[in-house]
Amino acid sequence: MKNLKTIALAIAVTISTIATAQIKKVNNETSTIEWVGKKVTGQHSGNIAIKDGNLVFKSKKIIGGNFVVDMTKLTVTDLKSGKGKESLEGHLKADDFFGTEKYPTAKLVFKTIADKGNGTYTITADLTIKTSTNPVTFDLVVAGNTAKTTLAVNRTLYDIKYGSGSFFEGLGDKVIYDNFDLTVALAF
Repeated sequence: MKNLKTIALAIAVTISTIATAQIKKVNNETSTIEWVGKKVTGQHSGNIAIKDGNLVFKSKKIIGGNFVVDMTKLTVTDLKSGKGKESLEGHLKADDFFGTEKYPTAKLVFKTIADKGNGTYTITADLTIKTSTNPVTFDLVVAGNTAKTTLAVNRTLYDIKYGSGSFFEGLGDKVIYDNFDLTVALAF
């Protein structure tokens, strides 16, 4: 009986939280995710598209969020159109990297949120790329109907090891660094 009362109380608190929460859908047309991947001899940059996402607020403070990213829309922006750009985009979508035919989306789900004040939150979220899920931590700054963050992602945690000096020897100046950087600008 005590367990039933505890469960009933937990359900009531959850329903109360959901009822008073405000879910703000992210505008996937005006929100952006820019990526930068670096190698010994330089870097490449581009964009990936948000397929769907939302931030959850209660009393004007973030209490949750989740996003789906469309990896099939990954683009390279530092190369002009042509064979080099198309080749790199194809390689990034291939199994050596993101395998977008088999894994067309990546997911980010907020797990813990610490309010630092002035619209800044430290978020720890589960990031799923391909079949791997790992925690990432970043600061999210919210102002009005926008939110911005930057974060580094270690690609090798998601079984993306191509050109990694951490796994392969003798790559010389062909080494691609393990981390790639994301700059995210959300509008909702």
